[in-house]
Amino acid sequence: MGLREATTEGYAPFGDWRTWYRVTGTLDPDAEQAPVVVLHGGPGATHDYLLTVADLADGGRAVVHYDQLGNGRSTHLPERGADFWTVELFVRELASLLDHLGFAGRFHVVGQSWGGFLAQEHALTRPPGLRGLVLADTAASFPMFVEAANTLRAELPPGVDDTLRRHEEAGTTDDPEYAAACQVFYDRHVCRVVPNPPEVAASFGAIETDPTVYHTMNGPSEFHVIGSIKDWQVLDRLAEIRYPTLILSGRYDEATPDVVRPLHDGIAGSEWVVFEESSHLPHVEEREGWIRTVEEFLRRCDQPG
Repeated sequence: MGLREATTEGYAPFGDWRTWYRVTGTLDPDAEQAPVVVLHGGPGATHDYLLTVADLADGGRAVVHYDQLGNGRSTHLPERGADFWTVELFVRELASLLDHLGFAGRFHVVGQSWGGFLAQEHALTRPPGLRGLVLADTAASFPMFVEAANTLRAELPPGVDDTLRRHEEAGTTDDPEYAAACQVFYDRHVCRVVPNPPEVAASFGAIETDPTVYHTMNGPSEFHVIGSIKDWQVLDRLAEIRYPTLILSGRYDEATPDVVRPLHDGIAGSEWVVFEESSHLPHVEEREGWIRTVEEFLRRCDQPG
């Protein structure tokens, strides 16, 4: 299956900067199906690896992807430091984009990985137009996420963890040997479609091209997290999320069941679906089933009452 072409592309102003976005389908405020905005991961990746989510437009629903500030086609700010790249910045950017698109009345949000962190923070602002929340391959606590990733890392083939640890202790995480060892983990727990599809490779490539956001907020890898959001968590606020919520994860996901379960337990009435043949990207690894599951959920959320 191919990827859907954008219907329109544009830029939304955000302070002195610009947020690039693309729309698949038609933005019609009177449409029966509310539009959906897709929040990519990283932090520091791009929208590309989530382009399969545009399949949701096949039934008439508008799907909006965007590149978060500092990434992809949006404004890059490589000179900015950790005091600038905050969760609050991206919450404000999302609100600004929604306002620009005229979505105040009715919309859904799909947040994947770090995008799920952002989606939770957005929901906690209690936006009146939010109708459905999809939290994919994510967590309510970054320390829990990292702990799970390191547990999985310890189960990698002999010698891989030793290589990772040696470079982390030496501060040589830019060494190609470190990257190769990381790839062993990624092939097991991030995307089990190997080689990665072009759109997935494009997002990984974007981090390499400008690692400002990823390195500042996360760190050099998924399991060596030393960035500014290493302590992020909303575990004590999950009960405040009172929107219909669908939680998704993969059987081999770096977001393990122990990481995802607090989300499900903490958000009243939430649903949780596990994709048995997937890791961190079920929207790629089990594309048709993922789209069907999400579309059925969103249609239920679209119903009045």
